[in-house]
Amino acid sequence: KVDIDEYDENKFVDEQEEAAAAEQQGPDSGEVDGFIRQGDMLSAFHAALRNPPVNMKNQVVKERAQGIVLKVLTSFKSSEIEQAVKSLDRNGVDLLMKYIYKGFEKPTENSSAILLQWHEKALAVGGVGCIVRVLTARKTI
Repeated sequence: KVDIDEYDENKFVDEQEEAAAAEQQGPDSGEVDGFIRQGDMLSAFHAALRNPPVNMKNQVVKERAQGIVLKVLTSFKSSEIEQAVKSLDRNGVDLLMKYIYKGFEKPTENSSAILLQWHEKALAVGGVGCIVRVLTARKTI
């Protein structure tokens, strides 16, 4: 049985377009790495949180974005975390909290201790409402 609605021009998305869209989703790892090499951690932090793969179904893109954000978060000095979290707006803090919880799901060596520090600062800025919004959000990263 053939579903002709699947080939509707308004619904049809070419595989190449979908692959190109996947390339554009998520943070730019080259840009983030450049900021880290320059020692500009705050810019690397903001670049890593830019363009999150919220509506993507492609798990590879989501994992790549998570890896980039985790690399930035683990590169921060403990004394700089609070300033970085305070530089975000409410949606930014919520997004950061999503990445923190995603990092807790798949811990790497020493990542949980660092993520707990970030969680503490994000909770101080975003409040309990931030945690509730992240845990009840339908759109995941």
